[in-house]
Amino acid sequence: MKLKISCAVCHGDMGRGHATFTAECSHTFHLRCVNHRTACPLCHTSWRDVPGVTPTHALLFDDDEPLEMPPPHGNNQATTAAGGGVMVLKTHCQYPAVARDATRDGFAVLVHAKAPTLPLEAAKAPRAPLDLVMVLDVSGSMMGPKIKLLKQAMGFVIDKLGPDDRLSLVSFSTTARRLTRLARMSDAGRASSERAVESLVANGGTNIKEGLREAAKVITGRRCKNAVSAIILLSDGQDNCTLRYSAAGATDYNALLPSSLVRSGDGPSTPVHAFGFGKDHDSAAMHTIAEATGGTFSFIENEAVVQDSFAQCIGGLLSVAAQKARVSVECVCPGVRVRSVKSGRYKNHVDAEGSAATVDVGELYADEERRFLLLVDVPRVAEGIDVTKLVKVSCAYRDAATGQSVDVAGEDAVVKRPVEAAEVEPSVEVERERLRVEAAEDIAAARAAAERGEHAEASQILRHRGMALAATGDAMCEELGMEMGELSERVGDPTRYHTSNGKAALLSGMSSHWQQRTTTSGNYGKGLGGGGYSTPAMRKMVGMSVKARQKQQQQQFSTSTVTPPPPSLAMNLMRKCHRFLRLK
Repeated sequence: MKLKISCAVCHGDMGRGHATFTAECSHTFHLRCVNHRTACPLCHTSWRDVPGVTPTHALLFDDDEPLEMPPPHGNNQATTAAGGGVMVLKTHCQYPAVARDATRDGFAVLVHAKAPTLPLEAAKAPRAPLDLVMVLDVSGSMMGPKIKLLKQAMGFVIDKLGPDDRLSLVSFSTTARRLTRLARMSDAGRASSERAVESLVANGGTNIKEGLREAAKVITGRRCKNAVSAIILLSDGQDNCTLRYSAAGATDYNALLPSSLVRSGDGPSTPVHAFGFGKDHDSAAMHTIAEATGGTFSFIENEAVVQDSFAQCIGGLLSVAAQKARVSVECVCPGVRVRSVKSGRYKNHVDAEGSAATVDVGELYADEERRFLLLVDVPRVAEGIDVTKLVKVSCAYRDAATGQSVDVAGEDAVVKRPVEAAEVEPSVEVERERLRVEAAEDIAAARAAAERGEHAEASQILRHRGMALAATGDAMCEELGMEMGELSERVGDPTRYHTSNGKAALLSGMSSHWQQRTTTSGNYGKGLGGGGYSTPAMRKMVGMSVKARQKQQQQQFSTSTVTPPPPSLAMNLMRKCHRFLRLK
């Protein structure tokens, strides 16, 4: 007797006359039941061969609109001496002097890099054009005010892109769809994008993987490329089409990412800046996506400021000044050795002898700053030697606007070598960075404790760090201490951590402090995570967004008797940024 085979989806007969598909996981289906699906509906294994889709080139979008002018590919190299260049490098030693016959192990040297300053006539100055893909969640949970707010935010983004920037829109719910090709924001391109945004309708499930797959097809398939590229992902829910959630084990969030978007050691990559919208998004998934691609994770707790959150990100992307930046450190005197480098998420390498080290910084927005702590060994010196040159610092990068390669020499780190060194306070700059690094490490430790279910321990880690920062008497450290205190309250209660976005606030803080790049965190602009790393271009764009929304609100309420809402929480960001700059 012949065994009857049934489709694993519809359970119908798979006898003669039915087109079938057997996946690499060995499950068999009617072709019509799994056409264009990318994963097994039974075991959730990702399929390399997608039913109904053939040749590899069909998986790419290669219809991007040509660039009006080809992007610069500068092969000429310019060398800029210290003080006269675009990138500014400075060093600060933990103490100004070390006794001549003393040795110091793990002596801290701060390397401070600041990207080129945005010209005063920024509107007329050349900048690197942007290729941007917006991946937007339009699942059923986006229905109502959320989809309206998203449309308003997208209108602002479209309005702020220049004619040389290109934009592609992707929407996803149960499936994903590319709404517009990667097109220049000319009058025609803007009109097409605006029509696509207005057509958005919320319904269905949440398939983040398919949304990112469509975005990857746009980015990978480009025939020509602008100097800067990025993907912005917004979602308010959990992927219920790809992932399997279990209380017993960890979820493999990397399954959401196409391999072409994952950052590798070699070559440029396109970052995914992930935005968790509201209280029901999957913060762990969004944080994983951002970390794997070199992007940032922002948590929009107050849904009304989604436009300001986009504005902050766009302000950075439209002001990229340096790319492929690498800071190099070389020990000068015999016996000086680099032990380690505290560089957060930025890859560093110390050679076997400790005589040199590098930090791969990557892309920097105009006026953006990075600080790295070197821990070096300082040897004793012979009589008559008054100073020891510890390290010399340089940075090589590509100017994003011109494509030209630039080398910048920074300040040498030097300590005096008296017979006896007086007791003095450590450098304020070095001490601030040391405390900032320790705070970032404590956020990661608190997250690990909370994930183990040790919420009291997690809260205690952050509370103690906050108290230590407050006790310094330094205004900037006190500001960071306030952030630690708020995070401590969010992680201490299991319910608040898991269901009231305590985890999201923690992960957004991690993303910001480990990359030294501003993110939207919680109620927007809380602590240094919201404003301390922001640049003038970011703050300017947020300011324009706030004004645009206020104007829109005034127009809406001019014909209404309803009392206008209170000022946006985004104004708090502006106040905190201004206060931070005064402290700085």
